[in-house]
Amino acid sequence: MEPREFFQRLWEQYTAVTPQALRIHDAVASLNGAIQNDHVAFRTFRHGPLDIAHLEPLLQGMGYQAFDRYHFTQKKLEAFAYRHVDPVLPKIFLSELLIDQLSEQAQAIILRYLTASPLPVPQDPAFFWSGILWPAVTSKDYFTLLQESEYAAWLLVMGYRANHFTISVNHLARTPSLDAVIDMVQEMGLHLNESGGLIKGSAAVGLQQASTLADEIQHTFADGVTAAVKTCYYEFALRYPLNNGELYQGFVEQSADRIFESTFHQRTG
Repeated sequence: MEPREFFQRLWEQYTAVTPQALRIHDAVASLNGAIQNDHVAFRTFRHGPLDIAHLEPLLQGMGYQAFDRYHFTQKKLEAFAYRHVDPVLPKIFLSELLIDQLSEQAQAIILRYLTASPLPVPQDPAFFWSGILWPAVTSKDYFTLLQESEYAAWLLVMGYRANHFTISVNHLARTPSLDAVIDMVQEMGLHLNESGGLIKGSAAVGLQQASTLADEIQHTFADGVTAAVKTCYYEFALRYPLNNGELYQGFVEQSADRIFESTFHQRTG
């Protein structure tokens, strides 16, 4: 599969549950013309055929290679960053939940769904928009997981899809600052993730990031209960040059840790 088709299919699925992304994209594009996407992020479980070890070959088949690894001890996550030889193509950030580090109760809930029937072995990049691959979740299980791992609760309900797209502020023609993008988003009446500050990172670490709070949908659980659940969000990234003059291409663990909370019902502040 060609990368551009891959990202177009992801974008269509993503914007179907993230209407704010289309609003922001169109508003920013009306001032700046074409928008370059900095990166797209995905979430998965470290379990059987769903783990990064099985998903990474799908990315490699499209010309992506891993270039950095990250650890999020408190959230019990690990992640890899991937980039393509074509610098115009977005980077990919792929994280996985370390199920065995959760409580016995949380592990039992997650594994009950993941082992209910054989999971498909990923064979094609289309796996990344395959949605839910397990039985529908009950509200009781969802809200129990939410107390320990919002990441796990989100993934069981939302399944495989782009968790977020990211506007590259560096490539905006007329809105060259992250502050200006933030002002535009706030003027639209949309809410931003303030966990760890409105802007995460700094020039000193090579990257500044901001993100909206995820959209919500009314979701009907397996037991018939309907409640609001978080969907996806939009991110904005400004990269700074290294000593060699090239823009920093990696991610900052402390900032990414707080960006994860864009889909959380409760944020750590």
